[in-house]
Amino acid sequence: MIVDIHAHYFPKAYNDTLMRIGGRSLPEAARAITARPLRHDDPADIPTRLGQMDDAGVQLQVLSPAASPPYAEKEADAVEAARIINDNYAELAVKYPGRFNAVVSLPLPHIDASLREMERGLDRLGMLGVSLTCSCFDRSTAEAEFEPLYAEMNRRRALLNYHPIQNGICSPLINDYKFTVSVGASLEDAVIVLHLIARRIPERYPHITYVIPHLGGLIPMQLQRLDNQAPRQYPDLPERPSETARRFYYDTVGHGSPAALLCAWKAFGAEHLVAGSDYPVLMAFETYRQTFHYVSEVGLPAADVEQILHHNAQRILGLPH
Repeated sequence: MIVDIHAHYFPKAYNDTLMRIGGRSLPEAARAITARPLRHDDPADIPTRLGQMDDAGVQLQVLSPAASPPYAEKEADAVEAARIINDNYAELAVKYPGRFNAVVSLPLPHIDASLREMERGLDRLGMLGVSLTCSCFDRSTAEAEFEPLYAEMNRRRALLNYHPIQNGICSPLINDYKFTVSVGASLEDAVIVLHLIARRIPERYPHITYVIPHLGGLIPMQLQRLDNQAPRQYPDLPERPSETARRFYYDTVGHGSPAALLCAWKAFGAEHLVAGSDYPVLMAFETYRQTFHYVSEVGLPAADVEQILHHNAQRILGLPH
């Protein structure tokens, strides 16, 4: 069975809280269309979701709030939102054991509060890892102010799931041309990999399992160029950038593109690709089943398909496989 490491669910109480407290997770130009989910998930639709999971061969969805994390300028607002979404996810996991779990959403940019919520989510709610967006209030989450989070995740040997915040890497060259989501999200994925390499985060926090979404964006195509040219700006890196990039894991969300999947498979190896769907986003273009089963249709060796779809996510999450 498949474990979907990249799925989303938006409780109404959470959406209502986000709309009430507002926030500045995104530049003003992008906020109205991407900062907050446009709808909430109705609990009455869970049987439909479970049916889609069964049809796709998915045993478990690992939930997160996508580009709508519980970030707010006021700590009390952020904490309230984080507790609401984490509690809702935990309730789903209890109600449907073995079908849903989650990664802990943190009330950023408030570090001490985030450490407390991380502890609550991992120790009391039984969540499987931690969720971070690639940036917070237009600051890369690889920056120094977020390092206490990495230190604690490293101590816990935790899994860390990244997700784009949909700010188009703060670039008018992306946002002014309305590619904030269609291309900007992949650029965010690539940028967090670059920032982790530049800041030497994996070297200093080696016990975290880093999971990058959407096949790593542009990174699979850049490894050789990074090895050739990045050391000029970063002569003290502990290893070639490609070696660090290959320490991460990358989910298979690729909008059904054989070229993107084959490139990531060639760049990172089957052992570093994990099954993900971005549920329900891709269902506007393909069935939930097809989101996974395109992996078996692009010509990869059968053993690699088996590893990607049925073993890798389970292994890094510490689940039976």
